[in-house]
Amino acid sequence: MTENPSLRVLVVDDERPIRRFLHTALAGHYTIFEAETGADALQMVALHRPDLVLLDLGLPDMDGLEVTRRLREWSLVPVIIVSVRDREQDKVTALDAGADDYLCKPFSMGELMARMRAALRHYSKPENEPFYKTSGLTVNLATREVLVGGVRIALTPTEYDILRILITHAGKVLTHHQLIQAVWGDGSEADAHLLRVNISNLRKKIEQNPLMPRYILTEPGVGYRLREEVES
Repeated sequence: MTENPSLRVLVVDDERPIRRFLHTALAGHYTIFEAETGADALQMVALHRPDLVLLDLGLPDMDGLEVTRRLREWSLVPVIIVSVRDREQDKVTALDAGADDYLCKPFSMGELMARMRAALRHYSKPENEPFYKTSGLTVNLATREVLVGGVRIALTPTEYDILRILITHAGKVLTHHQLIQAVWGDGSEADAHLLRVNISNLRKKIEQNPLMPRYILTEPGVGYRLREEVES
């Protein structure tokens, strides 16, 4: 793949000289956007839907690893870490968090652009937006904001994770084991009872009648399913 000005690249770095350098070097090849914090980066990915993200790890509000993990909750956009951290463990941790590549500073523009081309070759931008909307319920997966009837609802981290996982598999039945593994991870002591408690608490917050849920449906003896469309 050759450089293409129609392709969008988000440069995330808190150092203005580095952003300016990358913007100048890449502007003739791609459309460039800039962000200096992790929160700005997440918002700009949601708004501008770039084709690739160049991400520094040392951001003022959150580590680049956290930005990568949060992006991977709802986006498959290629992420290339560009950092002064050159330890092998830093690279392994970043790749495990969901980054596609890792480049240490200082670097040559030739190598950076080659890696960008490689990442872009393997990326097919999905059509879905980072929002889940149905009758009365809206979830912004980029900001983790949950609205019921236009009112913001506060969820615990576990409740939000359950809802997010159900949303990303909307319409499909997820077994108790699948949900436990996705929310609490391998080797946890979480069980079906703990899952039921959290589902119950989540329903109390988002369902008009938790005993007759409209969104999170129980598949008896199997697991749960998020209804894709809810009639008004």
